[in-house]
Amino acid sequence: MGDAKVIPFDDDRGRPRGASAAGSPGGPGRREKGPGRSSADRPPRRPPLTTVPGQGSGEVAGTVPDQGPGTVPGRGRGEAAGTAQEPGPAGGDGGGLLQRVLGAGWEEQAARGLAFLRRRVTGEYEVDDFGYDEELTDQVLMSLLRPVFEKYFRVEVRGVENIPADGAALVVANHSGTLPLDGLMLQVAVHDHHPADRHLRLLGADLVFMLPVVNELARKAGHTLACAEDAQTLLERGEVVGVMPEGFKGLGKPFADRYKLQRFGRGGFVSTALRAGAPIVPCSIVGAEEIYPMIGNSRTVARLLGFPYFPLTPTFPWLGPLGAVPLPTKWTIQFGEPLPTDGHPPEAADDPMLMFNLTDQVRETIQHTLYKLLVRRRSVFF
Repeated sequence: MGDAKVIPFDDDRGRPRGASAAGSPGGPGRREKGPGRSSADRPPRRPPLTTVPGQGSGEVAGTVPDQGPGTVPGRGRGEAAGTAQEPGPAGGDGGGLLQRVLGAGWEEQAARGLAFLRRRVTGEYEVDDFGYDEELTDQVLMSLLRPVFEKYFRVEVRGVENIPADGAALVVANHSGTLPLDGLMLQVAVHDHHPADRHLRLLGADLVFMLPVVNELARKAGHTLACAEDAQTLLERGEVVGVMPEGFKGLGKPFADRYKLQRFGRGGFVSTALRAGAPIVPCSIVGAEEIYPMIGNSRTVARLLGFPYFPLTPTFPWLGPLGAVPLPTKWTIQFGEPLPTDGHPPEAADDPMLMFNLTDQVRETIQHTLYKLLVRRRSVFF
């Protein structure tokens, strides 16, 4: 993928007067006096500064030592009358004003944004065979999710260094919240807080990839179908894969059962980790259970819409679209110690007893961590 050559807009800032635009005498920006060029061809000089009557010839107007009669009105002590700030690109103080309004480095950010748009228009970007668009995820999707992560849910991340700095790993987390916002916040936590800048590839349910717009966004963000084949391929490539084994049973459980883990399926994620020799990293998420307190489930509406459940909360659907806004709870995401799997022989992936024991070990680790985090939590919102 070809990258555009970015030319910063402020290359000539800090350059001494009289230097050429190329930074050396005789460069393209220097104006040479050619043969036959007379003084009439030169640009007119700036008129000299005037002096205030009563001052000596060596004193600049307005630079009087005290605030006496000779002071020019409207100027402070030590300021020269008639002097102006250096003009910006369009005259006046345009460049300085833009820098103050937009902040330092805005030229570089604008150049990167224009280069990104050019690559989008010309098709000069890459996606893998799962549809993952790393550039779009880093520059757009993460930028949209980051304010929700940092300002709205105020997520606290602990133990993210337990995810290996390189190589494959399988992150196993609890699932809750009626809508899968916990998966998105988990992705931001790994993307923004891991010291090695790892990317989390989440495994999603079939319904995610059946919805028109959600399907495309999920593929662009690196998510893929929750099946053994896709998970195995990603782990063999050395990716960090995320899975939430509770599925819709955890996501749509009643508010009365919050933070009580549901069944982890048949242990398929353990079998996949054993085949790839990837460590399993248990992850506990506190705060997602309360964003949509599910006090009821309209099964009739769910069947008509083809959904696994249709949630009834204290605000939805009674308040309409406003009821779909999640409550601003305080979140904590904690990654536990990795459970190694490379010490088992290849045939261990087909041992049902071993898979059951490892699945139960991971589930109990997550459940026990949830209880500890809940005991330490001061409030749902703080």
